[in-house]
Amino acid sequence: MWDKIKDQAKTFQQSQGTRGASGPGQGPQGQHGAQGQQAHQGAGRPGSSSGGSKAQLIGMFKTQLASVKTELKSGSYRDASMAMCALVAAADGQVEPAERQRVEELIVSNEVLQNFPADQLRQRFNQHVDRLVGNFELGKSEALQVIAKAAKKPAEARAVIQTGMVIAGADGVFEPSEQYAIREACTALGVSPSEFGV
Repeated sequence: MWDKIKDQAKTFQQSQGTRGASGPGQGPQGQHGAQGQQAHQGAGRPGSSSGGSKAQLIGMFKTQLASVKTELKSGSYRDASMAMCALVAAADGQVEPAERQRVEELIVSNEVLQNFPADQLRQRFNQHVDRLVGNFELGKSEALQVIAKAAKKPAEARAVIQTGMVIAGADGVFEPSEQYAIREACTALGVSPSEFGV
């Protein structure tokens, strides 16, 4: 699954190279590193890879998001992203306080989400987490309804999924429950999960 995502991200990275975008892991060395990581990853179990390749992959999703940062200032993107982050955090049906705090830190430090006041982000994220912890099925239904509101703008819909992928992969592990949550969000947004390799 990570191979599919890496191929998509590599294609994006190459297209960004023609626009002059560069940063950590970018450019010819970064691309060759991704190919080497892909070859190395094939030996692992499905869904697993070395920490370096996951970090590189998350970096590429961050780059994709940053490239459309100026387009991601709407309330629907903000709200859908916070619902997505909560859904990923609670994908296994529970959220430990340390995990909640870690995801909050990832949210407020995310370059694209800095388009919004940190307090608004924390409030929306925690409301969704509280609902998911209180009644998972009801909370999930409410979160997916909020996520679906971003479907009107395809760029925002994809950015919501990319945000969820960044949060899910930040700890170096992409759990099956997180993959399932992202697939459900793709369905709510009318986006093909295969586009994101899930």
